[in-house]
Amino acid sequence: MGLQHLICYIPHVSSIFLGLLLSFPLSALAQQEMTQPLQGLIGQADRGRALVSNKQKSLCLLCHQGPIPEDRFQGNLAPDLSLIAQRLNAAQLRARIVDASQFNPQTIMPSYYRTEGLTRVLQSFKGQTILTAQEIEDVIAFLETLKP
Repeated sequence: MGLQHLICYIPHVSSIFLGLLLSFPLSALAQQEMTQPLQGLIGQADRGRALVSNKQKSLCLLCHQGPIPEDRFQGNLAPDLSLIAQRLNAAQLRARIVDASQFNPQTIMPSYYRTEGLTRVLQSFKGQTILTAQEIEDVIAFLETLKP
């Protein structure tokens, strides 16, 4: 399913916002998928679910909605995680979590596994990733469980 078709499935995201997403050309790097798990690690879905729901660590539910009913306050700025998981494979999910700016230079989604070329980073956090390689693989394992 293309992003154009998601407009009718994501009522909380305006068609203007999705139109902006469609207008950004993908760089050659962004078009490549990250087919191998980071550092060869295997993710665990239960840990990934805990990370997705942790608003202090991953921040996912600040912008996204997800199938986590016990968290009543979820975001509506970005697509529902269930829809993203159905549309993208593990390699595509990994590429977006590692550095979403490859796909949209204007994104507000953090680059979870990038340390270079960032701005406005506190000195004490320079050179550190937001999530570890294991945590990213755990999130991907959880998102993979959302596929039909």
